[in-house]
Amino acid sequence: MNLMRTAMLLAAMTALFMGVGYLIGGTGGMTIAFLVAAGMNLFSYWNSDKMVLRMHHAVEIDERNAPELFEIVRGLSQNAGLPMPKVYLIQNDQPNAFATGRNPQNAAVAATTGLLERLSYEEVAGVMAHELAHIQNRDTLTMTITATLAGAISMLGNFAFFFGGNRDNNNPLGFVGVLVAMIVAPLAAALVQMAVSRTREYSADRRGAEICGNPDWLASALGKIAAAAQRIHNPDAERAPATAHMFIINPLSGERMDSLFSTHPATENRIAALRQMAVEFQAQPAPQPQARAKTRQAPGREEPTTSRPEPSAGPWGAPPADIPQAPKSNPWGRNPTGPRKGNWS
Repeated sequence: MNLMRTAMLLAAMTALFMGVGYLIGGTGGMTIAFLVAAGMNLFSYWNSDKMVLRMHHAVEIDERNAPELFEIVRGLSQNAGLPMPKVYLIQNDQPNAFATGRNPQNAAVAATTGLLERLSYEEVAGVMAHELAHIQNRDTLTMTITATLAGAISMLGNFAFFFGGNRDNNNPLGFVGVLVAMIVAPLAAALVQMAVSRTREYSADRRGAEICGNPDWLASALGKIAAAAQRIHNPDAERAPATAHMFIINPLSGERMDSLFSTHPATENRIAALRQMAVEFQAQPAPQPQARAKTRQAPGREEPTTSRPEPSAGPWGAPPADIPQAPKSNPWGRNPTGPRKGNWS
């Protein structure tokens, strides 16, 4: 099913690319666009994840320079039965995250520093579980290819203004065709992104709640991220809007009236679905977590029990109240850029 969906996406994007080429340069432009699209499809399959990470200036981290985030992702990966993905950090005040990669064996998750500053351990676990669900559902290949090709289609539409309308290019519609390429192509690319993204978010929310073991963690995180995204600028996302559908919450919502072509379902609806899922969890005796993460515990930390009242401690463990804690450090390890305000110790 996922292979068929990816094939249909590639076919739709290729046809759209060829159509824009035809509007700009007639049959010759369509032929060139087909060759370019074929090359981009192949390139995107192998390299689109690296391109997206580079667009957002993501830096790979490990257990040495960001041990807490790394341990959260490792524990949740074990719960999900997934290979450990690469973990990246993005220096950005807006709390957000995304996953990328062509398959679970070549996957990565990325979180912003704003996410670590503003969310609790539990909420970060809910967000990372959501991104791992995308990897497990194999959404990431479709997401990254869509981001790459949608950006290329929008760029081609801009080129139409400069290279279209020439009488010698066999364009059957003349300047009208150029206007269609400039206006319709980016909108069509946005519609493809919307179709790909909306339904998969509900599925990833549900599976993510199962992976972390508590739907309320993700529901709480979504509310905080959505509120912050409305007021915190994300310059990298604004420069690469074709990648917006990859994030857990639309990073452009602070500046754009995009409800009509939104790549994400309404946050309120997602939270309501997770709250209902939490009620379902409580209505039946829950088994022990599938594979509660046996992550490394800091000295003096105890493994929490499943009967602990809310908020739960999550897969990373929690310090007893009577153990003195070290001073707070920045949430991502080395090279601090200033005081951090998140719930990280």
